[in-house]
Amino acid sequence: MSTTTTKTKQQVSSGPVLDWAAGHGPVTGALSATTGAFAVATTGTATGMPPGWALVVGAAGALGHTVAGLRVRNAGRTLATRAASWLVGAGWTTWAMAHGPLTWAALGSLATIGVGMGAAARSVALYEEAREEEAIAAEQRAIAAELSAERRAIAEAWVERIQRICSISVRVLAVEMWPTGTGYSLDLEPQGGITWDRIAGYSVPLSGDAKLPHGCTATASPGIHQGRTILDVTTVNVLKEDCPYPSEYGPLSVLTGLPWGVRTNGETVCAYLREQCALVVGPTGSGKTNMVHTILAGFARAEDVLTWVIDLNAGSAGLPWVLPALKGELTREDGKPVRPGVDWLASSHEEAVLMLDAALAVGLHRKKAYQDLLAKANTDLLPITAKIPQILLVIDEGAEILVSTDRQMKELAKKILEVIRMLRAMGIRTVLTALGATGSVLGNLMIRREGKVRVALTGGETEGMDLGKMFPGRRGLRVEQAPYKGAGFMGTPESPAALFKAWRILPNQIREITAATSDRHPRLDDISARAAGPAYARRWDADRTAWMLDHAPTAHAHTEDGTAQPGGLNLSALRSPDDGQSSPEDEMLRRFRAEIDAQFGTAADPRTTTADGGPDRPAGLNLSALRGEEDSPAQQAALTALLAAGPEGTGASAIARALADAYGTTRQTVVGWLKTWMQDGTAVRVGEGTKARYVHRSHASDD
Repeated sequence: MSTTTTKTKQQVSSGPVLDWAAGHGPVTGALSATTGAFAVATTGTATGMPPGWALVVGAAGALGHTVAGLRVRNAGRTLATRAASWLVGAGWTTWAMAHGPLTWAALGSLATIGVGMGAAARSVALYEEAREEEAIAAEQRAIAAELSAERRAIAEAWVERIQRICSISVRVLAVEMWPTGTGYSLDLEPQGGITWDRIAGYSVPLSGDAKLPHGCTATASPGIHQGRTILDVTTVNVLKEDCPYPSEYGPLSVLTGLPWGVRTNGETVCAYLREQCALVVGPTGSGKTNMVHTILAGFARAEDVLTWVIDLNAGSAGLPWVLPALKGELTREDGKPVRPGVDWLASSHEEAVLMLDAALAVGLHRKKAYQDLLAKANTDLLPITAKIPQILLVIDEGAEILVSTDRQMKELAKKILEVIRMLRAMGIRTVLTALGATGSVLGNLMIRREGKVRVALTGGETEGMDLGKMFPGRRGLRVEQAPYKGAGFMGTPESPAALFKAWRILPNQIREITAATSDRHPRLDDISARAAGPAYARRWDADRTAWMLDHAPTAHAHTEDGTAQPGGLNLSALRSPDDGQSSPEDEMLRRFRAEIDAQFGTAADPRTTTADGGPDRPAGLNLSALRGEEDSPAQQAALTALLAAGPEGTGASAIARALADAYGTTRQTVVGWLKTWMQDGTAVRVGEGTKARYVHRSHASDD
């Protein structure tokens, strides 16, 4: 160590460090004034300085401090104290220079003056602090008074409105303005034993009387106890615009809630799925697919969740979370491969059966294998952690599977219900989606009892959206309140059903979340993995995932026995009459086919070409819509029924009833198909209201 450094350290540690730039307090100020006066007096006496000069300097100092104090608006006592300190100090200096500063009388009087200056300075400092605090408090009182005036006006208006419309007397205990500026909440105390549900039933007329913008509502909910009500009033329509998914992909946990969107007041609404299942309904175009991706994003971010997805519609719900990782398109900073965003994806009946069997095996084995852990934790719920993760099964259109009458669908439905019924305590729950909130979907007691987390994306669609069945006991909810894509209602046991907006998640965000959360996904615990067996261990084998990467188009349609079907009209509903599984619906479809073939010539698909490269458009009936790439067997059968109805036409209910046994098709689904066919000219609507009929375009000219 150098000598210079040693000396520097010694100097630093030799005594207290003084801040010469700091201002004086009462003690240091008085000490500085008295020592200064004593120094001037002794120096002046020794040099023969005229005593009057000290008095002149003191007067100048008093005047300068008075002017400076006036500029900063000091109190009068502060100005007087400082001016007096200068004048008293100057007077003592003048007297000491005339009679000698080194006498006991001079020193004693100087000490007395110093103590007096310190006490006076402390007193005025406290007074100035009190004045400043009072000024701030007065400003806050003025702001509060202004806000209180606004709140009082709001309270008075709503007391009068509720009395006039609901015939209910209420007392407003508080009005809270939302930080987002999109509305406010009133804490009401209804008089006469009235409860919150009475006011909730008047949500629509109250909103209209308050002249709230479209998409804004006045919604009543339970208060702190049964005699109180919270009335949330939205004044800005936040449902109309897209709400982007947050760009922060931090870790989540199933135990602390998984965010699914935002309320109209800007608060995030979370789903708690440790013990609850979830049901998400939404017709075509309501944003249900986006909602599924939002749900999967929350599961991917969770550190204690493994996501299994069943989507019998070509696995489309889970492919964006799997394909980029399987193709090696994503990379991590450490160079390790990126894991898929979901842990298992099934797109076929066979794979779905394997997945559900594995889930049942895992849950039942956990019940036996983790008895010691349950006893140690003194609980009957398996402690969910990153080492023992929760398994969440997302089943797209799973509610339709549960009500389907198809033999294969019944097999899946039985296993799904077993998972829902038996495996709550062992950390296996489901998220089902459906196309509508209908009696057939919500008629299953297991769904209603276990699926307490419910979402209804309306998109303005009124058909098949029975909010009363979706959210029983919640009055005042109307589809017209949320006519925008991604908007609807969400209710949980912790948060009553109310308007919300689902986050809009983009494909690039799915890729970003997949990469960002790759090292966050837990591994299935060894006990559960052994119970799941080879079906789980080999889920990413090439032969099991070939369908994800094979995009080669099929040259011909095939029957169930593997033989190619010829081109032309195919109205067999994808079943061979000799397969031993015929149903009354099959017989009806075969009769339709015979009748149509007798009246019309079959036509080739207009998308085919002739040998010279031109379009091949022979005369005859064009039924190429039956072979559309996106059409399901049920949709083909529905179009067949529409054709067979002839010029008289038919209705959505009749078609749904005809297809219900074979395909489990609901009226809402048929309504969606008919709307699409009307838009592309395949069908024509005749009549209005309950007498409306739909006629195939080939028969429309006969009307």
